[in-house]
Amino acid sequence: MQVNGENSQKQESTDLGKAPIARRPYNSAFCVYGISYPVPASSETLLELRDVDFGYGDRLILSDLNMRFTRGQVVAVMGGSGCGKTTTLRLIGGLVKASRGQVMFGGQDVGAQTREGLYGLRRKMGMLFQFGALFTDQTVFENVAFPLREHTDLPEALIRDLVLMKLNAVGLRGARDLAPSEISGGMARRVALARAIALDPQLMMYDEPFAGLDPISLGITAKLIRTINDALGATSILVTHDVPESFAIADYVYFIANGGIHAEGTPAQLRASQDPTVRQFIDGTPDGPFKFHYASTPLGADFGIGGQA
Repeated sequence: MQVNGENSQKQESTDLGKAPIARRPYNSAFCVYGISYPVPASSETLLELRDVDFGYGDRLILSDLNMRFTRGQVVAVMGGSGCGKTTTLRLIGGLVKASRGQVMFGGQDVGAQTREGLYGLRRKMGMLFQFGALFTDQTVFENVAFPLREHTDLPEALIRDLVLMKLNAVGLRGARDLAPSEISGGMARRVALARAIALDPQLMMYDEPFAGLDPISLGITAKLIRTINDALGATSILVTHDVPESFAIADYVYFIANGGIHAEGTPAQLRASQDPTVRQFIDGTPDGPFKFHYASTPLGADFGIGGQA
């Protein structure tokens, strides 16, 4: 594991819409006639952040990010609220540009792409937004069919079969004709997952995939993320606060704090860490480097009496 760039032990092995580019043939590695074929993991690097800085004006949010994601991995990006986890996803998707450094996806610099080139890269990415972001005026089926209709020239009969396979993979084939308002929040999240994998992306990004889910939906969603990643041979990045479920399915973890990578390693390595910041986050204790109380004057000063904050 690494803490603040030091090796503590040996390391173990909203503009994602329609792209104005030529449509491409569809090649599904996920399901063939309803059968899933697991794709073996690879040591090949799919995505890499090299010495990345990002900020707004004079305010630096992330500094000196160095992250590597290999094919077949599920990687958790964790840290306290407002630490820059979602900003990291935005950098990867090209929604914002790094102030310094490079975001390399499939050997191409995301920040150096033209608009057309960027859309081409995004078509190899899938995104599951925190609350699903389904089209409320379309059925479950139409939501999942949307990327196939927009980005391929497949006949409608084949699109139907592919949509049903994706919905079957998330356990919702029977809900195809329902509206988003007719299903639960957990089911809506699974519909959004089926839509995100419609084009068999090389990279899947999940922004707080477990937020607001009941224990059953949470467990199902976590298992689906791992299963689908392995079936696609993809790389998955989870931005999350949920320690137990994330550690159960992740191969590697980056822990962001104080504007950079504070620690990294396997889930087992982070669980064993004695670093105070990592320990407080994993254990969920109020006292530690993360302050629960916002800095203020003594309480008595606000009421004109003696006393402490």
